[in-house]
Amino acid sequence: MKEITITLPDNTIQVVPANTLPKTILEQFHFPPKSVLGLKVNNDIVSLTEPLTVSCTVEPIIKGTHEASAIYRRSLCFVLAAASHTLFPQERLLVGHSLGYSYYYSFASGKKLTEKDISSLKERMMQLITADTPIETESYSYPEVVAILEKMNLVETRKQLNYLGKPVFKLNKLAGFLDLYFDPLVPSTGYLTHFDIIPYEEGLRLCYPSTAHPDELPPFEDSQKLFSIYRYYKQWGRKLGITSAASLNELIHKKEINDFIDITETLQDKRIADIAESIRRRNNVRVVLMAGPSSSGKTTSSKKLALQLKALGYRPKLIELDSYYVNRQFTPRDENGNYDYECLEALDVAQLNEDLMNLFSGKEVQLPSYDFIEGKRRYNGKYIHLAQDDILVMEGIHGLNDKLTPLVPPEYKFKVYLSALTQLNLDDLNRISTRDNRLIRRIVRDSRFRGKSATDTISMWDSVEKGERLHIFPFQNNADAMLNTALDYELAVLKVYAEPLLRCVTPLQKEYAEASRLLRFLQHFSSIPAVAVPPHSIIREFIGDSAFKY
Repeated sequence: MKEITITLPDNTIQVVPANTLPKTILEQFHFPPKSVLGLKVNNDIVSLTEPLTVSCTVEPIIKGTHEASAIYRRSLCFVLAAASHTLFPQERLLVGHSLGYSYYYSFASGKKLTEKDISSLKERMMQLITADTPIETESYSYPEVVAILEKMNLVETRKQLNYLGKPVFKLNKLAGFLDLYFDPLVPSTGYLTHFDIIPYEEGLRLCYPSTAHPDELPPFEDSQKLFSIYRYYKQWGRKLGITSAASLNELIHKKEINDFIDITETLQDKRIADIAESIRRRNNVRVVLMAGPSSSGKTTSSKKLALQLKALGYRPKLIELDSYYVNRQFTPRDENGNYDYECLEALDVAQLNEDLMNLFSGKEVQLPSYDFIEGKRRYNGKYIHLAQDDILVMEGIHGLNDKLTPLVPPEYKFKVYLSALTQLNLDDLNRISTRDNRLIRRIVRDSRFRGKSATDTISMWDSVEKGERLHIFPFQNNADAMLNTALDYELAVLKVYAEPLLRCVTPLQKEYAEASRLLRFLQHFSSIPAVAVPPHSIIREFIGDSAFKY
């Protein structure tokens, strides 16, 4: 019998038979029952039911980690899909975007889910979870998968098979329900002890725990503004018949993608023009504050908004918030002792407000610049003043936080929140998160313009997300307007740049798990060449050759 060596996290080595199941290894760690949701094998995430076939390093994925949370959420979604298939076999349940610590679901038919429907779904999920029902993974041939998906009424998932081109597929199976395997799930439903489903608008919210508190459900903080944008784009996608990666791929293969690109770009420009018109109607706005998470397209959006404001007779002037960093010796440090440039205290708020109030009173102001090498603020003779038709545009992560501009009267401020909220799903039951969209944008941009590898970007992404949770997301409801910066064709363009970068991450690096996951995600998109992207597109901010100067 073939033997393999297993290297444990404490660097001890065990020799075991090939095809040993992970549960045999986990017995060495004495974890609480069902606290380990998966395993990292040579820095790739696998299911606890996946046999170990080669010599490898192993690391348990424990509740309270980002990887465990992803497995938990994905598994919970699968249980809901299985419950819906049992109770409503003629309806197609579709996953939507995230709402706090929950996902929004609705029926494709438009039928409103009643409280009775939702109560029945929850009861069925509880039955499956209480029974600790196994979640199995099996391989099927292409013809078998076609027949299964048609039987399951998974229309968009079935269509996607036309563009994946594989002879064999893995499927997950639970209580007679089957769906395509994307990434590992828990081995049985008994792991999923904390969830809820609650009526919301025409559908429901599937609630799940946060990473920090995996054994409790956090309170829900609603954002009707963000949901209204989501609903608008979902309805727009349905009208055009482009609601999934499969329908996008269909356009690409029919060579009809150029019209769709023009339509999506025109729609985004119209939405920016609508924001400019809202600013004009307010009449007394003196400064536009734009904020959004990393790689949401703030820079290009601010330039596009400036053009729309010019068309309305304004003369926009840009103030870069980065210029107001305090000198490095005064920059706060985070819990690891590193400079924290994302906290509000890293900015000279007092000086910024003094300059703004002087500008609003008609005085001329010398704007600073910041030397990132020396860590010092400098003044290089750049003066501005505001004439009658001038308006300031500032973009930065604290734009929606009133503590940034405490001296500026509220009527002078117009706040815009940006989010890359694609309305596309991968298929019926697998969503495309704004996080993945932005991370892929950032990987491409960091490589092309900042000399960073995919490994570098992935390694610092947790820190970026922490800053967003602290400084951006809590203030999104303060916005006067919200702009969706996602373009539904962009992932098909970005994959051309991202895939070679992600393949350079090796199994010897801890970032390999995320790189591998993103590669699996991108394989669901056919490619669009960069030449198809208009020069004024937000995508150009990340791939280059933009008509704008940065």
